[in-house]
Amino acid sequence: MKLKAGVLGAGHLGKIHLKLLNQSEKYDLVGFYDPDEARAEKVQKEFGYTYFNSIERLIESVDIVDIVTPTLSHYNSAIKAITKGKHVFIEKPITSSVEEAEHIRLLVNENNLRGQVGHVERFNPAFIAVKNEISSPMFIETHRLSEFNPRGTDVPVVLDLMIHDIDIILSVVNSQVKNISASGVSVISETPDIANARIEFENGCIANLTASRISMKNMRKSRFFQKDAYISVNFLKKEVEVVKMKNAQKYPGDFDMILKNAEGVSKQIYFESPKISPNNAILDELESFSDAIKNKTKPIVTLKDGANALRVAHQIIDCF
Repeated sequence: MKLKAGVLGAGHLGKIHLKLLNQSEKYDLVGFYDPDEARAEKVQKEFGYTYFNSIERLIESVDIVDIVTPTLSHYNSAIKAITKGKHVFIEKPITSSVEEAEHIRLLVNENNLRGQVGHVERFNPAFIAVKNEISSPMFIETHRLSEFNPRGTDVPVVLDLMIHDIDIILSVVNSQVKNISASGVSVISETPDIANARIEFENGCIANLTASRISMKNMRKSRFFQKDAYISVNFLKKEVEVVKMKNAQKYPGDFDMILKNAEGVSKQIYFESPKISPNNAILDELESFSDAIKNKTKPIVTLKDGANALRVAHQIIDCF
């Protein structure tokens, strides 16, 4: 049975969600709500989706509410949906404040509902191809650079771009954050456009993150270093590199790559090319949420994950 879905917000990303929910085999798209009547009517006319002129009427008509509104209204939208017994999919960042995120988590649990946050990079095929290879990284370096776009500059670059990498890092480092240092600079906007952060974890792992929205080129790349392995993920080009090392055999083959360290230990280097299966990451995240609801399982990106990423993002911003 298909879940009835309604979308709040018909902006750039909202229209993408509407299109994908409409074509999904797992959802029945009931309609959408947007407070901007002119925009809503234009979307209805252009695509034929049903426009609800009241947020309450839409919520009452669906099983799941997909919240793709500006961040400032995530909290109130989610509260309205949850108190009516509806599951919620919330675009990232989950809310404006950590307190709001924790309150939504509490309400969802109390009402025995499901919630998921739209940290879409978890569904990037390049990351999916190597995430099981990333076992205990001790140094992580991420670069997320984009050309200037006025859309999204109402929030610091940390909440707009860097939060993607914060979520990915928290998903692979099995340790608590110990210390954060960061700097951010406002160049064009009223909020920081470029930022660098260093996150230290209790287990000794260090993550160095750079995000910019005033770059000359786009880049979304992360590198993970761990004992006997180096893993690179290009989220933009959907490419991966996996370089591993193992103790060299006594009599290596003619084409084996061997490195000898200062202690005289020889290591053989070999390359892996994990298979990358092309996908539509946004469709996959939405459909994985349907599976979690139907099977009563934990969503891939939980509300707790969203709250944790937001908490770290705010700790970074507090350093500026």
